[in-house]
Amino acid sequence: MYAGKKMIKVTLPDGSLREYAKGTTSLEVARSISEGLARNVLSAKVNGQVIDASRPLNEDCTLQLLTWNDTDGKSTMWHSSAHLMAEALEALYPGTKFGIGPAIENGFYYDVDFNGQSISSDDLPKIEQKMLELAKTNSVYIRKEISKNEAIAYFREKKDQYKLELLEGLEDGQITFYSQGNFTDLCRGPHLPDTSFIKAIKLTALAGAYWRGDEKNKMLTRIYGITFPKEKELKEYLHLLEEAKKRDHRKLGKELELFHFSEKVGMGLPLWLPKGAALRERLIDFMKKAQQQAGYLPVVSPHIGNKNLYITSGHYEKYGKDSFQPIATPQEGEEFFLKPMNCPHHCEIYKSSPRSYKDLPLRLAEFGTVYRYEQSGELHGLTRVRGFTQDDAHLFCRPDQVKEEFCKVIDLVLYVFKALDFHDYTAQVSLRDKENHEKYIGDEANWTLAEQAIIESAQEKGLKTVVEYGEAAFYGPKLDFMIKDALGRKWQLGTIQVDYNLPERFQLEYTGSDNQKHRPVMIHRAPFGSLERFIGVLIEHCAGNFPLWLTPEQVAILSVSEKSNAYVEQVLEQLQKNYDIRGYADLRNESIGKKIREAELKKIPFMLIIGEKEALAQKVAVRIHGKGDAGIIEINDFAAMVNKEIENDLSI
Repeated sequence: MYAGKKMIKVTLPDGSLREYAKGTTSLEVARSISEGLARNVLSAKVNGQVIDASRPLNEDCTLQLLTWNDTDGKSTMWHSSAHLMAEALEALYPGTKFGIGPAIENGFYYDVDFNGQSISSDDLPKIEQKMLELAKTNSVYIRKEISKNEAIAYFREKKDQYKLELLEGLEDGQITFYSQGNFTDLCRGPHLPDTSFIKAIKLTALAGAYWRGDEKNKMLTRIYGITFPKEKELKEYLHLLEEAKKRDHRKLGKELELFHFSEKVGMGLPLWLPKGAALRERLIDFMKKAQQQAGYLPVVSPHIGNKNLYITSGHYEKYGKDSFQPIATPQEGEEFFLKPMNCPHHCEIYKSSPRSYKDLPLRLAEFGTVYRYEQSGELHGLTRVRGFTQDDAHLFCRPDQVKEEFCKVIDLVLYVFKALDFHDYTAQVSLRDKENHEKYIGDEANWTLAEQAIIESAQEKGLKTVVEYGEAAFYGPKLDFMIKDALGRKWQLGTIQVDYNLPERFQLEYTGSDNQKHRPVMIHRAPFGSLERFIGVLIEHCAGNFPLWLTPEQVAILSVSEKSNAYVEQVLEQLQKNYDIRGYADLRNESIGKKIREAELKKIPFMLIIGEKEALAQKVAVRIHGKGDAGIIEINDFAAMVNKEIENDLSI
């Protein structure tokens, strides 16, 4: 079959080695394994790079065949779907111009200039139908390498200023077009073999988006959508969307009286109401206790800092545009910034005293509020705000202590996740971009040491990890914890970073056992990430049914009539004073049915129903949220039940 042809070796994920003729495609490799597999291949990962399954393999390589079960496979489907939507839009709205159309975590979007034509959400079903019609034509996605001059000529003829602007940053040899049906786009791919894989389509939302994210540019229409290889999967996804609406932390936050936003205070600046503040404080106390046991020392830094502080740290150069504008003082040339990060302040705290190798590791912790100017269109409840409080800590240690300290921080992060019922998570090893090192500070040797420390620590702890290049902080690599909530959505919560660079920039030192000066290594860590984002995610994860130790009100004591009011108040006082159980008494002249319904809506874990019979017996009738009646018992037995549940939640 391959006689006379040059052969290449292909290594599959299971380690098996196969030989094929040079020029064989990934799809043909799949077909040689099984026709069933070939029918499900969406794209391929060759030597770690995702490419079209129809592209030829010309050298020895590793090969992973990507299907719908792979994240990169889904991404290929959704990017191809964006192109399919663009073809439908061109057919329905002639003269339409296109910005960018990437795959995102769940689906895709395309930024579109309708050239004066109007569109609303009422038009989305029509666009979906056109997409389905085009998908059934089984159009092949064709890749074509093209010169820059040819590409420019093509988009000049189409009068597409957006693609012409994108071409300005590209050079000959790196420009490719993809075509399917009647649509051609500037794109590096990869794409599906053909459109037949797209069987179910839902366009989910319309939004405004400035071209290239710049408020000075034209506002385009962003159309979001998602596609699936089966109609059943789309129905399941839409069901999850409905459930997500019910769990939306903005909706529940209002219903449970946790937080509020005021235009007069400012967009993205949450106001914590009494119940929300109490919940937040309990999270802080929980973390403080864990930190105290782990040897952390509390510090406090101001909400502003001199501009020179952030110039030294590098934050001004990297994040100056994303910060609030500088605050000028009456002294000429003096400027301050609202604090965007806590770490520069902690570096200065470290420098406040001479340090010896015997003093290390030094673990400084602060619940520090920081401020970043997010664009108004990117703000979203508590999960994207302009002012937020980080459970921040910085560990200053000797190089030989880095791995041990990093592992201890991993233990702390996992303790937090267990206490709050986050069991499905992956640790993302976030490293530098392989090609572009310009966006990072520090020398190569230190980066290599930092990256190795993170990789080894994650391996030692047996974490399920993925490696993402280009996701490192500008000063160092990090370990980001990606959790899945109850609806299977991914969130980044918790981060640990190894940093050799800020100690260098701030000239931090300690005296070693050799009596010489040495540089400490800095570990940044925030298990919550930010309290605001963490609480927003937690609300949606547990649908507002917080763990008993955390919930603002653990019990509602409901009187059946005025005759039992005195005993109700006595029970509340006894629970609060003797057992540290939080709750309230509902003595209103309302039916007991109404009181129960309202307590259920407030998601109060326990209700104690007290009428004349209970008052006379000095007992309480217990009702559990979402479950119903649990019998009549003594007050101390109820208190023991509550405290046992709390103890079980926290004894992990």
